[in-house]
Amino acid sequence: MYLLLLAIIYLAFISLGLPDSLLGSAWPTMRMDFEVPLSYMGLVSMIISGGTIVSSLMSERLTKRFSARAVTTVSVFLTAVALFGFSTATDFWQLCLWGIPYGLGAGAIDATLNNYVALHYNSRHMSWLHCFWGVGTIISPYIMSYALAHTVWMDGYRMVSYMQFVIVIVLVLALPLWKVNQSADMTEEETKTLGLKGALQIKGVPYLLTGFFAYCAAEATAMLWASSYLEGTMGATKEEAAAFGSLFFIGITVGRFLAGFITDKVGDNRMIRLGIIVALCGVICIALPIKMAALVGFVIIGLGCAPIYPCIIHSTPSNFGAENSQGIIGIQMASAYVGSTFMPPIFGLIANHISLKLMPVFLGFFLVLLLVMISKTEKACKKEY
Repeated sequence: MYLLLLAIIYLAFISLGLPDSLLGSAWPTMRMDFEVPLSYMGLVSMIISGGTIVSSLMSERLTKRFSARAVTTVSVFLTAVALFGFSTATDFWQLCLWGIPYGLGAGAIDATLNNYVALHYNSRHMSWLHCFWGVGTIISPYIMSYALAHTVWMDGYRMVSYMQFVIVIVLVLALPLWKVNQSADMTEEETKTLGLKGALQIKGVPYLLTGFFAYCAAEATAMLWASSYLEGTMGATKEEAAAFGSLFFIGITVGRFLAGFITDKVGDNRMIRLGIIVALCGVICIALPIKMAALVGFVIIGLGCAPIYPCIIHSTPSNFGAENSQGIIGIQMASAYVGSTFMPPIFGLIANHISLKLMPVFLGFFLVLLLVMISKTEKACKKEY
């Protein structure tokens, strides 16, 4: 039951990754259909991320009241419904409307499952869990690329929504499996709710929240604007841009798979630092005026980003205590999604009014900020690595 439950959790993280790369890969075509500027993708992503912030902040209370398994199942169902709604949109405002349930569902899945794995499984499983998120992000751009080449972008969203509904059915059938860790979960339910105020009073938490903000600002910008960057600065066609937009996700998925073999030995914080350095090398590559260098660069950025997110999450119980982990991880998710909410739209404005070519500068700034904040967190927690 233990391993079967782990497989179900992996499947749930595929469902979390499936929608994440759809908007970026389809946007060059979608914006033409809706007759809106390039920067409007940032508005949709901002609404989605806003929903994730709300549900992440509520995740501690929701999980203690309804259990991790219930929150996960209902949240995947919400994203499935929202994606089907995207496929029916005929006006831009409808995309914004369907972004609300999508964001609420995604945030709850993220915070709940990350804490569950951080508490019950070791670091390699955290890396591989996020690797399966990457599997979802790789699959969906190719689905969208096929839809753009043979039908319309709406069919890409519809196909992914059907996949989500199948995952919901699997999660419902697997509900009894969660009893394997039930005794530990009951202990967690008895602990006092930490809340935002309580978390911010813990030494090192504000630095970590700032670092997570910076990381997701860089990741979301690379995720959402890769296709547009390749089309607008490197001369890729719409179909090529949709397919090549998955290069970042290929890098992050392969990187997380490989990281799972070494992260227990190297340590979470060393893996984070190594990832930042590799990602900065990728940023240099996409800054070069060479199409092939940009393609390779997005893979390298993905490889660098690979260990950062799972290692930050997995180190939370160790740094701040298992009794505080759900509350802090939920707030970490919220902080991360603040970066995802506001930074890609800001870059959209920069791209629209100045130039898409500033993307490497934008990414580099937030990666350096992340490095500084991780160092401050280490010192505050007095950890030796």
